[in-house]
Amino acid sequence: MIQTLIDAIDDRLEIRFTYDGYARVAQPAAIGESRKGNVVLRCYQTEGGHVTPGHEWDLCIVDDITDLTVTDDVFQENPPGYKRGDKHMREIYAEL
Repeated sequence: MIQTLIDAIDDRLEIRFTYDGYARVAQPAAIGESRKGNVVLRCYQTEGGHVTPGHEWDLCIVDDITDLTVTDDVFQENPPGYKRGDKHMREIYAEL
């Protein structure tokens, strides 16, 4: 799954997945290792349910993502407010 997410970031393809029981569509922005040692995905949610409404940016633990699908939908612009060098990751494997 990690390589699939890296490829989606590199190709700027939206993803569909389930997380915390909610189906989501998101633009993947970065993947890497968190300070706690988990592999995490920083993404900008564009559709679907959410635990905190109005909170489009997510930091998802990759092991907790299910039903991952990479779509054919390309996003040209970086998601709103995106910054390289995610401070919540001690190692970044890929980023926009």
